[in-house]
Amino acid sequence: MGIEGIYRISLPVPYAIGNVNVYLIEGETLTLVDTGTKTEKCRDALESELSKLGYAFDDIKTVVITHHHPDHCGMLDYFADDVTIVGHPRNEPWITQEPTFMKAYEGYFQTFARQMGVPVQIAAKGPDVKRTLIHSCHRPLTKEVREGDIIEALPEFVVIETPGHASTHISLYRERDGLLIGGDLLLAHVSSNPLLEPPMYDEIERPKVILQYNESLRRLAEMNISRILTGHGEDVINVKELVKERLGKQRLRAEKVYDMLQVRPMTAFEVCMKLFPTLYLKQGSLTLSETVGQLDYLEYHNRIVIDTSKEQWLFYAK
Repeated sequence: MGIEGIYRISLPVPYAIGNVNVYLIEGETLTLVDTGTKTEKCRDALESELSKLGYAFDDIKTVVITHHHPDHCGMLDYFADDVTIVGHPRNEPWITQEPTFMKAYEGYFQTFARQMGVPVQIAAKGPDVKRTLIHSCHRPLTKEVREGDIIEALPEFVVIETPGHASTHISLYRERDGLLIGGDLLLAHVSSNPLLEPPMYDEIERPKVILQYNESLRRLAEMNISRILTGHGEDVINVKELVKERLGKQRLRAEKVYDMLQVRPMTAFEVCMKLFPTLYLKQGSLTLSETVGQLDYLEYHNRIVIDTSKEQWLFYAK
């Protein structure tokens, strides 16, 4: 990559998006940003790449996770007990798979699926994300970080909270050269899907992830960023232009949804089937997340109203 002391390592993961990028950073101690999934294939690949750089698995003393998705944290279980695990506090119930949270998560989405009009036979399968947790970890954080914090092992980087793709998402920013380690915040080759999440313990409403995501993107465009080291694919260097493109495409998709609702009111699942006629059955959580995100966006901008008087909610264009 041409960045002294930072090495991108591409690891195989069992998801359609392809390999995940993790970053090995040299300093007074060795730090890894993100991990790959909890699979032997992924671990073998990491050990092989570390060996090429002259390191072993046990040389890593700090692991920072950008967010809780299994391709970014799943291998945490393979690290020694004395390794420092750093991330946003919202990661905790996800990466430990805390039973009370997981039960509430499953129950929430069963109710939510009915409200969105998902047929019973599809909803009964449960959310796709739950099935991906077989590749995740059961490992708590040892250090929580939030906006403006500095991680001891990475003194040149400041933590910025960048929710949207996940409510747990953080990025690491180095002001002296405008370098951002950005996880899945902004990818060069594909839009990052803001994924539906349940409310946390102390919350009543679920996060409106597309609104969070748009705000995080706008924040990027206002920063002095020279390069983003991404979670998948190549680096991003045309940050402002790409943010403008992604926000524009999202608005166009929201307008497409609005046009559908002008014809007749629909459930979210009916909208989903029209938006993704060949994908909604294969990638249920991803396509429904995208659909609900567009509906959240339209509601926020006062373009639609929602009839919640029946079990299946109906969305109306104003």
